[in-house]
Amino acid sequence: MSTHTQLFINGAWCDSAAGKTLDVLNPATGETIGTLAHAERADLDLALEAADKGFRSWRKISAYDRAKTMRIAAGLVRERVDLIARTMTAEQGKPVNEAKGEILLAADLIEWFSEEARRTYGRVIPARAEGVYQLVVKEPVGPVAAFSPWNFPINQAVRKISAALAAGCSIILKGPEETPGSCAELVRAFADAGVIAGAINLVFGIPADISSYLIPHPVIRKISFTGSTAVGKQLAALAGLHMKRITMELGGHAPAVIFEDADLDVAAKLLGANKFRNAGQVCVAPTRFLIHKSVYEPFVEKFLKVTGRVQVGNGLDKGISMGPLVRERRVQAMEGFVADAVEKGAEVQTGGSRIGERGFFYAPTVITGAPLDSRIMNEEPFGPLAIMVPFSDFDEAVAEANRLPYGLAAYAYTKSAKTANLIGAAIESGMVSINHHGLALPEVPFGGVKDSGYGSEGGSEAIEAYLNHKFITQAGL
Repeated sequence: MSTHTQLFINGAWCDSAAGKTLDVLNPATGETIGTLAHAERADLDLALEAADKGFRSWRKISAYDRAKTMRIAAGLVRERVDLIARTMTAEQGKPVNEAKGEILLAADLIEWFSEEARRTYGRVIPARAEGVYQLVVKEPVGPVAAFSPWNFPINQAVRKISAALAAGCSIILKGPEETPGSCAELVRAFADAGVIAGAINLVFGIPADISSYLIPHPVIRKISFTGSTAVGKQLAALAGLHMKRITMELGGHAPAVIFEDADLDVAAKLLGANKFRNAGQVCVAPTRFLIHKSVYEPFVEKFLKVTGRVQVGNGLDKGISMGPLVRERRVQAMEGFVADAVEKGAEVQTGGSRIGERGFFYAPTVITGAPLDSRIMNEEPFGPLAIMVPFSDFDEAVAEANRLPYGLAAYAYTKSAKTANLIGAAIESGMVSINHHGLALPEVPFGGVKDSGYGSEGGSEAIEAYLNHKFITQAGL
């Protein structure tokens, strides 16, 4: 399977002006399976010109008609799910059924935002004087520069594209170089649905070069970034220098608190599935498992059984539940985390090593006894590593859950309504899911606090970041 992914600028697919390309690898084999066009400044200038012109036209299209176009795009995504899924799996590694789930959720997200386009209501403020009208109207902020990650090539890109288009903005999306094909197919669906030329543009290249050029550019009015906290802070600082509005969805180190009255079977099953989904390359993946000491051993035993049932292999093969990591660097990162933890006294209960010599596979891993100063207890692993930590009481669990500067997602399991209410209030996190995994639906907020960023990429809150609130007051003559 060999492909070439092009840029999409001003309504046309094209190679870069200089003809430069980058290789695309299959993480299950490590082999090159395609290339993608490498944008440089000349290409970015064309995209900026297109986005500026596209914004002036797209914003004039009624919300009703924007919504109709977006619903057509959602239908095209659903029709093409099999093709897009195989492309995603070949480039990113996740099992093809996971890829299909991501793509179908993307269609739901497009439809959700299409509906929000028609609900960007303003308001009338009662005036203090007769004959005066005081109005608040919402207007699109302008052209958007968006930066999307490789771990969910469509899920993250679709939130940015859909919110921007629904609000009446144009967008330049810097897609993921590791996984360009499925992201390009998402853009193709919007283009085929009738989004006007320039309203949506797609570029690939060296991330730092693209961000350092697009963010300060006067055409760009808003930034949306999903990625690591370290990079996000740099981009937020750059955006701040130029007073650009930003949405930041950054890293996490999610705690999962299992209380003494939890249903251990349910907790182990759901947390296991979400720990090893996408080989742990998920910003909201549970990582620190905080377990009441009275149920610590039985929970660890149940979780190990769940881990043992994970079938690792090529995501295109039947029966596979976990694919490879995306690149060799991610395997090396896992090896570094485990070596550091073991050196500091931790024990590997299962996994802890690379699988095979071909591709970028790493075994689902469970670690116990990791001290607080180990890297795995402080840095986002972004891989299939689960750390088991006992606690004695509620306050101790909360203290550990809130110890780190991250605050993206958190989980808890308890049969007590009182405990559920208390833990939901006590954890410092943008999202808390109790007794189930209920995150990332189109209609609910998606975002973090503290070093995990700010702003939402889901729910009715998401579109607000793409709108200016204008106050108009008028008196009769």
